Amino acid sequence: MAKRRISGRGKSGSREKVVDETLYLSGKRRGAILRQEVWREAARVVKYNLAYIDLRHSSVDNGRVLGYDSAHGRHHRHFRGEVEEIAYSGYEAVLLRFQRELEELWRQEDEKR
Repeated sequence: MAKRRISGRGKSGSREKVVDETLYLSGKRRGAILRQEVWREAARVVKYNLAYIDLRHSSVDNGRVLGYDSAHGRHHRHFRGEVEEIAYSGYEAVLLRFQRELEELWRQEDEKR
């Protein structure tokens, strides 16, 4: 997903939302949504939310098929209604894991068609 900086007027060291992106997919994935939100404090990611939402593939968790976030002060993974805590070694690692899993899900979906 492309990153886009959201300008803020926060003081130095304050929390700033630096990515706020929602992509509405088309083609064979029409109706699905990719969501990315990232907040930073100085140079450190302090909160994030990544989600692949598709009501055709998940009727639980508001349609979230796959997601990673740090809500409630803990890092965790959502997959079709199940939630599990994950080891956190940095936001870039979580983003890469999300992208790889998403590609695999899409490959599996395509094989079923």
